Amino acid sequence: MLDSTAAGVFAIAPTPFHPDGAIDWDSLDRLADFYGQTGCNGFTVLGVLGEAPKLDAAEALAIAKRAIARAGRPVIVGVSAPGFAAMRALARPVMEMGAAGVMIAPAAGLRGDDQIATWFRDAVDAIGGDIPWVLQDFPLVTGVSMTPQLIRRIVNENPSLKIIKHEDWPGLEKITALRGFERDGAMRRTAILVGNNGLFLDFELARGADGANTGYAFPDMLVQAVKLSREGARDAAQDLFDAHLPLLRYEHQPGIGLAVRKYILKRRGILASDALRKPGAALSPTAQAEVEYLLARLGRRCPQFALAAS
Repeated sequence: MLDSTAAGVFAIAPTPFHPDGAIDWDSLDRLADFYGQTGCNGFTVLGVLGEAPKLDAAEALAIAKRAIARAGRPVIVGVSAPGFAAMRALARPVMEMGAAGVMIAPAAGLRGDDQIATWFRDAVDAIGGDIPWVLQDFPLVTGVSMTPQLIRRIVNENPSLKIIKHEDWPGLEKITALRGFERDGAMRRTAILVGNNGLFLDFELARGADGANTGYAFPDMLVQAVKLSREGARDAAQDLFDAHLPLLRYEHQPGIGLAVRKYILKRRGILASDALRKPGAALSPTAQAEVEYLLARLGRRCPQFALAAS
């Protein structure tokens, strides 16, 4: 099960679909294998970019079951939902299947520290205080902003909270503040894994983050960058990160980022199709050409990441 010592790279898995919208189970198996082969410490299914809202309850459970059985490493399951009943209906079964923990994002529309803190206490009551969970702090998507002081309160009020998934933006000072609370004894130690496609990973690690919980299509780079950073080889980590930054940035575009990620994973031979379940648009030929240009440049700078021409 998850605990506050979690570190390294926990990839965010997309949900593979066939062009007709059916779940691609073979690609899901390859994806789970891929995360192990690239050195990820674990991965998350049914996250924001797992197209969870497009799945019915039975499909979500089936995907979690398949991923957990295949993974051979910790699997976190996103259980965010508008209501607590739906959250519990997914959280309890996946933990019985062997999930390492669940991820919860605040419901849209929450305002004020008291309302937000109460909502999280109620969410924990609903799923059960025995389930370790990840707090997803992603205000750009949820519309819910949480100050470091509020996160400290949520951490201290909920012992089962083990990881903060930090994807506020800008957020470097938030990491510094949270680590400061821990040093001062005002907040218990909690793992911090970062999202936002790793766009600020280099500095986030220097500020005290423990690793990444994001979905970049080259998780092997994230694994290497975290390892180098831990070893004190910051310049080497930065050089590696810099080589990927143009592609990281392109893949992080709102609206088409998931389509870019799936396209690259298809190019890497992991997904059979880059299809998104409707509603969701494929990349235009122009966008595909731009991605190919960036992939070619990456391959020249870092031959270990070179892909065969499409």
